Amino acid sequence: INVIYSGTMSAAVEASIEGIPAIGFSLLDYAFEADFSAAKHYARELAIKVLAQGLPEKTLLNVNFPKLPLAEIKGMRVCRQAKAKWVEEFEERLDPRGKKYYWMTGRFQNEDAGIDTDEWALANNFVSVVPVQFDLTAHHAMSHINQLLA
Repeated sequence: INVIYSGTMSAAVEASIEGIPAIGFSLLDYAFEADFSAAKHYARELAIKVLAQGLPEKTLLNVNFPKLPLAEIKGMRVCRQAKAKWVEEFEERLDPRGKKYYWMTGRFQNEDAGIDTDEWALANNFVSVVPVQFDLTAHHAMSHINQLLA
């Protein structure tokens, strides 16, 4: 679900809308000096395949890398996005002048125990590859909404 808020994926969606094969890559490491060497290996491999073979129309990829050395990553796994979200919390803090401000923090809450999800893949040392579409229409709800408006 975080794909909706991701700047990385927003850029990839824009490319996909324009018909450009697009992939959003993210590493599960928030450190300033994060090590991207394992991600580089898999990103290159996947990009070469996508450039050679393309992607289905109106589809892009959301790819996440575990924070692991290359030797510990088991490979790539195609998955669905887990039903998971950030539960926001706010810490009250003081600035250098003694004025209050609030720092948004939170905790990640995975509500999905499926073994076919991106969260499972990452927790089990796989690179997660989630095919994404930018059409957010709830097609399954169309007839219900038509009946509601009739």
